[in-house]
Amino acid sequence: MAQIDVRLREDVHQLGELLGQTIRDQHGDAFLDKIERIRKGAKAARQGSAQGARQLSETLDQLADDELLPVARAFNQFLNLANIAEQYHRVRRRAADEAEPFENHVLEQLLQRLQADGQGGEALARQVGRLDIELVLTAHPTEVARRTLIQKYDAIAAQLARQDHDDLSQAEHDAIGQQLQRLIAEAWHTEEIRRSRPTPVDEAKWGFAVIEHSLWQAVPAVLRKADRALHQATGLHLPLEAAPIRFASWMGGDRDGNPNVTAAVTREVLLLARWMAADLYLRDVDSLAAELSMQQASSALRARVGESAEPYRALLKQVRERLRATRRWAHESLTGPVEMPSEVLRDNAELFEPLQCCYQSLHECGMGVIADGPLLDCLRRAATFGLFLVRLDVRQDATRHAAALSEITDYLGLGRYADWDEERRLSFLLAELGNRRPLLPGHFKPSGETAEVLATCREVAAAPAASLGSYVISMAGAASDVLAVQLLLKEAGLRRPMRVVPLFETLADLDNAGPVIERLLGLPGYRASLHGPQEVMIGYSDSAKDAGTTAAAWAQYRAQETLVDICRQHQVELLLFHGRGGTVGRGGGPAHAAILSQPPGSVTGRFRTTEQGEMIRFKFGLPDIAEQNLNLYLAAVLEATLLPPPAPEPAWRAMMDRLSAGGVQAYRGVVREHAQFVDYFRQATPEQELGRLPLGSRPAKRREGGVESLRAIPWIFAWTQTRLMLPAWLGWESALNNALARDEGQLLGEMREHWPFFRTRIDMLEMVLAKADEAIARLYDERLVEPSLQTLGAHLRDLLSQACAAVLGLTGQSQLLGHSPETLESISVRNTYLDPLHLLQAELLARSRQRQEQAGSALEQALLVSVAGIAAGLRNTG
Repeated sequence: MAQIDVRLREDVHQLGELLGQTIRDQHGDAFLDKIERIRKGAKAARQGSAQGARQLSETLDQLADDELLPVARAFNQFLNLANIAEQYHRVRRRAADEAEPFENHVLEQLLQRLQADGQGGEALARQVGRLDIELVLTAHPTEVARRTLIQKYDAIAAQLARQDHDDLSQAEHDAIGQQLQRLIAEAWHTEEIRRSRPTPVDEAKWGFAVIEHSLWQAVPAVLRKADRALHQATGLHLPLEAAPIRFASWMGGDRDGNPNVTAAVTREVLLLARWMAADLYLRDVDSLAAELSMQQASSALRARVGESAEPYRALLKQVRERLRATRRWAHESLTGPVEMPSEVLRDNAELFEPLQCCYQSLHECGMGVIADGPLLDCLRRAATFGLFLVRLDVRQDATRHAAALSEITDYLGLGRYADWDEERRLSFLLAELGNRRPLLPGHFKPSGETAEVLATCREVAAAPAASLGSYVISMAGAASDVLAVQLLLKEAGLRRPMRVVPLFETLADLDNAGPVIERLLGLPGYRASLHGPQEVMIGYSDSAKDAGTTAAAWAQYRAQETLVDICRQHQVELLLFHGRGGTVGRGGGPAHAAILSQPPGSVTGRFRTTEQGEMIRFKFGLPDIAEQNLNLYLAAVLEATLLPPPAPEPAWRAMMDRLSAGGVQAYRGVVREHAQFVDYFRQATPEQELGRLPLGSRPAKRREGGVESLRAIPWIFAWTQTRLMLPAWLGWESALNNALARDEGQLLGEMREHWPFFRTRIDMLEMVLAKADEAIARLYDERLVEPSLQTLGAHLRDLLSQACAAVLGLTGQSQLLGHSPETLESISVRNTYLDPLHLLQAELLARSRQRQEQAGSALEQALLVSVAGIAAGLRNTG
């Protein structure tokens, strides 16, 4: 097995030693010795030692109640520190003889390949400048780390970077060690878990913090390097106004099943984003005003400021005053409507143009080296983030719109909209959309739910267009779902175009997506209302929960193909919005490979995707890590646009049809049709407990009921905690084994070799199976599940073994991830710290259920910490 890089091992060891010292300072040598016995027992048990397993079990069994929480915290903190070391290792300084990471030069290499493929320099530069990638940051009910701890973890990473030099003096080395010790002590003495649920506004502030502390630095750095690579390849530069990557957010706008997101919350989040943007630009402009003390200026700049001795400072002072006015107005508006003074910046051009004037003047006067410094970075930020930082999406369930319209049509004496068929709905909606009079009389008094829908639409109508992204309709199933939102927005006073986006989530909805969009584009007047692309959102989470990942992945692929064909026939541009999660069970996985595996023609310079809570932190939490991931997005979207993958062969399609049919039958046969499944799920996993934990602002369930009522995120999170990982693989074992039994192994191998879609699915399946662990899953069963249900657990673990065997047979390996020994070693090291947490969690669940512990008790706090630790150890958890 490959060894972890010695420098990473040293960092992990150093952080672990400092954590041990911190624990010793609080709890003494005897307690630290107990932690070490647990760790060594877990390590020996993993290596097959019966004595090690006995030592681990006995030490944990002997823990007193007051030791449960500090033991859980010790292993949780170690896993977080290991994450920090691993993240830093990805971006650490490279020696002259070390290869740069793939992510750092992926765009440069792609541009060379594209030119070799015959792409002209001018066309290539034009395509890069036109790229439109939007990453939509979403709140996450399994993002368990508190913001205050994340900031301490970032500071620890910064200290690792400081000490990564060979020429440090002893005094400098000691000072860094002392600061690391202090930061780790601060983290240890800080509660990991919130005492109360975050509000949607808290979640939005968390998202803004990621921009402030990481993306604000990363974006101009990425664009600077992209510009350099483009210039080297083509001799042309990225335009100043180019913003190939932008950011949107669902935090404060996603009200689907979350009663805590109201119209008032959406208004507050929009204002906070505006305040934050003004504050960040103020810092930039203050710094620029201090630096740009030059006297020589262009006639255009002189015309704006007169005969000033310091013309750049004079113009920047004007910008600064307007930013201050904007920030002040946004802050005052948080407590109620305030008239907007004329000084407030309303349009991004009012920020961009004076900065551009300074930039052009410096270049004209022979000071390009100054212009291309922090001023260029500020211009890039202005192009990317604008005055509103992120564009806020609004999301609501289709049934809420239908209920509101039912109440309205009932009040108007027209009957109940909910009872009408699709043709009658469309006839009514088209007539009202074309009608100049209001739909509602002024004295209409709606119910609370309808009032909230109408209030949300009024906030959308009142907000500046540039502050908003799309209005997403979850559980969309018909063309009328889109027109219903358009009508409600019209009634609220919206007089500008807004993208109204159907989200197709279940297997049936994905199969129906093409006909719905076909009908929509054929409606009279609808095309004229678009003013841009037809956006369609593909749901990965709920389709996988509905049918398993085998059938869901193929349905998502086919839906995209159909939508591409329909929009091409109607000569309408298509923008696909991918609702991906962090895990394989929710469509997650490496973004670069996922983009390159999309159907040909589905990525045409535009790409929109969600980025989920804990994955936001892992992918964008540190500026250097964010740079790497943004590079991957740029390169992948450009490659998928200009070098799309081949269309699947007819034989591959037929094979996927068979795999899909076998997969969905096997998945639903367990999840929906097995009489004991729901009872087993609730006993074997912490699903019930997760619903009580203060992890996010959104409830874990849409409504009361069984598995079908659960949201996709806690559904997957619960199985991940027990390491069965069931939603990510269930169905594949049957689908692949049936194909092998039909002697179709050669065809599967051909598909894996030549079809990026299939190869990516198998690679993601292999990764999640490598993290699954039958022994851990059995442990939960033995401690938590009543004997009559344990047979089902054994059956599921047998299916897991079958899935592993099928993948090994397909890849020709003797061990999962045998081609990636570094990843295997990383998982192995983490297991030493995860195993005690799993054992502890199973015990805590048993005690909690026996005692029916109250929220906030020490036992429940320890349970929360175990959840956080396992999530940290496995990374892509929800």
